[in-house]
Amino acid sequence: MTAKHVSNLNDSGCELLQDQPNCLQRILVVEDECDLRQLTAEVLMDAGYKVQVADDGESAWTALQLSKYDLLVTDQFMPKVSGVELLKKIHAARLTLPVIMATGFLPTWEFALHTWLLPVKMLFKPYSSQKLLGMVKTVLGETAGAQAGIASQPILRTQSATISLQP
Repeated sequence: MTAKHVSNLNDSGCELLQDQPNCLQRILVVEDECDLRQLTAEVLMDAGYKVQVADDGESAWTALQLSKYDLLVTDQFMPKVSGVELLKKIHAARLTLPVIMATGFLPTWEFALHTWLLPVKMLFKPYSSQKLLGMVKTVLGETAGAQAGIASQPILRTQSATISLQP
């Protein structure tokens, strides 16, 4: 994997702005169109997120295996590995990662065949910066809420086992 395929913003071949040092949530943006990748990353950085970018699904898959992310924002139609193929890889590897698929064309036949592939949210192109940020905040908020709910579940200890009381 080289810096031109998956990179931190300050290393990108698209000459993206440097990321903010105090970012807590990490987002991987996967988009083969350089201008849209750069714009999406800049909007997210300006909102305080730590962002890495990948220019295709294959590079994104490599990045997902090497680092932990809080959110994946991916295009559908990309060279090497499509957004749907990336979702299949994530599912097969049992990675728990919320996904926003940004696309101009919804691959409904793939989702009809494999309902477990559905991303958390669909973002239809063209989209505004406000729509992107609103969706990212919603998805990350829902994910954080679900994780907090699981973490706060009471645990009963018995002599022979530990049982988690989850709905």
